[in-house]
Amino acid sequence: MRRREFLEVSAGAVMATVCDPLRVSAASGEMKQPVFPSGDGKWRRTWDAAVAALAGNTKRLNLYDKPVMIEGAEYPGIWLECAPLEGLVYAGLSDFLPQGQAGPSPAAVARANHMAFFALQREDGQLPAYIWTKEAGFGQIQMVVPIAATAWELAQATKDEELTAKAYAACSRWDAWLRRYRDTRKTGLVEGFCCYDTGHDNSPRWKGMPDACPDGDARKCAPIHSLPRLCPDLSATVYGGRVALAAMAQALGKRTDAERWSEEAESIRLLIVKKLYCAEDGAFYDVDAQNQFVKVRGDLMSRVLGEHVLKVEAAEDRKIFDEVWTRQMHNPAAFWTAYPFPSIALNDPAFVRPIPPNSWGGAAQALTALRAPRWMKHYGKQQELATLMRQWVTAINASGEKAGNFWQQMNPETGEFTPGESGGYSPAALVYLDFVRRLGGIFLVSS
Repeated sequence: MRRREFLEVSAGAVMATVCDPLRVSAASGEMKQPVFPSGDGKWRRTWDAAVAALAGNTKRLNLYDKPVMIEGAEYPGIWLECAPLEGLVYAGLSDFLPQGQAGPSPAAVARANHMAFFALQREDGQLPAYIWTKEAGFGQIQMVVPIAATAWELAQATKDEELTAKAYAACSRWDAWLRRYRDTRKTGLVEGFCCYDTGHDNSPRWKGMPDACPDGDARKCAPIHSLPRLCPDLSATVYGGRVALAAMAQALGKRTDAERWSEEAESIRLLIVKKLYCAEDGAFYDVDAQNQFVKVRGDLMSRVLGEHVLKVEAAEDRKIFDEVWTRQMHNPAAFWTAYPFPSIALNDPAFVRPIPPNSWGGAAQALTALRAPRWMKHYGKQQELATLMRQWVTAINASGEKAGNFWQQMNPETGEFTPGESGGYSPAALVYLDFVRRLGGIFLVSS
């Protein structure tokens, strides 16, 4: 497939298809068929392989009695930072997946990918960072897309009042835990104690810092002079969670609570913009314990945008967005690489070369791609989103024909994936299926 052919798409078609909201339905009747860019049978074979990979990754964990979709590949469990969103995306594919076969529906899997974390929540309100076959981990917070937001979106789409009530109760307690243990500097922002808190394994963002918290306890911070850090992405996750909590409270008839959550959401949003944005660089950064920016330009900026922290209707916020977009996210020298988005800006001295496995030091990660529709549409970047999606599905199609060949990360300049010990990585399979679905008719090449 020639790159030129992929780019011959009208803006109107992009708006009509890429902006189509994610639907979560209990599919019935005739299964919908995806639209591929050509008659080459490899596109269908890769699609079928992705479906098979996700089915193979739907398993029961000893600590929870319903089947969940695990991360796959080297990761035999579910993580708070990604499993709820992955379940939501999977549910949105219901109409395109085989029905009436043995096993849970995609919507049921999505529900379980949320309820498992609520079921294993500790008495003090802490949610597990991960759930493996025989173990739940509490040594870091490891959150990105807020589970409150994905739970609310799923509950709305499936009209699940029980999920709304359980999510509201669990996520309220989780917010209280974060206030108690992750605001030790009393700034109103959320603190990072270790690398695993943000899921940025092997990232120069956390160079010299511990991977996990002391004694496997996320309430403890190592006695290092630059810790704890104020983190834009962790704070944005709490902001997005509070927005969802306000909506759930309203739906549950808790009007006073809804107003409180809205006020507290706005409070942390303003702090993120005021304290964690560096106008000189047009970038969001961590702020260390000496109140200095940790100047490594990473994909945490996409996570801030992912929760819509910058309000397009506010002139100052729009100015900041334009700076971040122009100087960072849409800059070919920084994050707008041939295969967006690298985990560290291409022109940042900290970019790790050559690219090792499981590296948030530069590789373009499937998880970052999977999250892109949550913010690029919101900020009016539908055409750029379509380009990103085409690049990703093209790269996956080149390597993903077999069920095991879905990998975690790729070189952002070449589109070459980093093979791991095994393939079958759920986020990569979901990227392929969801992006082909979203592209639909605009995916067809020009004649």
